[in-house]
Amino acid sequence: MSERIAFIGGGNMAQAIIGGLIQQGVSPQNIDVVEPSADTRDQLLKSFDVTAQAQASDALTAAGLVVWAVKPQTFKDAALATAPFTAHALHLSVAAGIRTDSMAAWLGSDRIVRAMPNTPALVGQGISGLFARAGASAADRARVEQVMATTGEFLWMDAEDQLDVVTALSGSGPAYVFYFMEAMTMAGTEMGLSREQAHQLAVATFAGASGLAKTSAESPQVLRQRVTSKGGTTAAAIASMEDNDVRALFIDAMYAARERAKKLGNEFGAA
Repeated sequence: MSERIAFIGGGNMAQAIIGGLIQQGVSPQNIDVVEPSADTRDQLLKSFDVTAQAQASDALTAAGLVVWAVKPQTFKDAALATAPFTAHALHLSVAAGIRTDSMAAWLGSDRIVRAMPNTPALVGQGISGLFARAGASAADRARVEQVMATTGEFLWMDAEDQLDVVTALSGSGPAYVFYFMEAMTMAGTEMGLSREQAHQLAVATFAGASGLAKTSAESPQVLRQRVTSKGGTTAAAIASMEDNDVRALFIDAMYAARERAKKLGNEFGAA
């Protein structure tokens, strides 16, 4: 963990990884960030005491690992500006949609691992899907695992297009959970609870149900059935959702997310 690490982009996901690395013993002096926003650079310095610069420079030549945490729309320009200084490095991308073929063409390197994390990484409870190009060695994969473990769990994909599914499932997934929390909180307030009470109940319910699903040997379907007594209150709620095709609509929404991930790669990934 003593090698220099460069981050291209210093937003929320980069900060989640930086914070995790520092907690694992990486010295802030070994972390460099390229971030155009002066406000974000100031925040990085204040929060982590890391070096931050507005644009790529030969300071990046010392980095053994480069973490790409930029938006898909800006990846190509950032890669072309950075490539002259980082051809020797291992590259780890957490950018949505951009495929490794495009990265390899822009960066002049085949040592590339692509990750699809999610926002619970901000509190060390994320999960990431990982895909490595053939040019990434076993040692490179182990290095990426060491980095991503600071944000939560991870699992490897056999094919890169599976990352579009990961994006739809877990990458965008926290928003689905928050969406249902919003609805539950709204319903609770409409039925007479305070907003604070409804919010606390909704958040605790998701946290508890997730914890139960994680520790139980039974499937979510079986766990749901155990809560759903015939003729009871839960059965009434599930029947209402089934009558309104909530399950089918939810699955359709995930397909829409996957298609958008594919389009991002096509739109912003042309070499």
